[in-house]
Amino acid sequence: MAGAGMWRSVFVMSFMWGWNCSMAEQGTATYYTAPYVPSACYGNDPNQFPAGDLFAAASDTIWGNGAACGKQYRITCTGATNQGVPMPCKSGSIVVKIVDYCPAGCAGTFDLSQAAFADIADPDAGKVYIDYEQA
Repeated sequence: MAGAGMWRSVFVMSFMWGWNCSMAEQGTATYYTAPYVPSACYGNDPNQFPAGDLFAAASDTIWGNGAACGKQYRITCTGATNQGVPMPCKSGSIVVKIVDYCPAGCAGTFDLSQAAFADIADPDAGKVYIDYEQA
């Protein structure tokens, strides 16, 4: 069974070299600015916003008729969507809480708070490609 041994070696090497074996989805992120209330999930509740203002509005892709409210997603910027800022991404990831709905025609999978977007990318980019997964 040389084939099984080869795949075992590939699996072990993936950990040694740090290959990403995550189940991340691909999408895009934009950002929106205040006022952030009322939100579709929590209305005017001032306690809806997590520390650091790391929150987002969900597009139809993940909204699920409100089922996304309160869920958290790990988001990583992966690249530019336009020629304006050729290398907009910052290193690292953020975890955002869904507090709002980004209605039909939403320009991104996630419409991040301005603070959340600025943590992963240059705001001048306006829109970036991302990987995301539920945290």
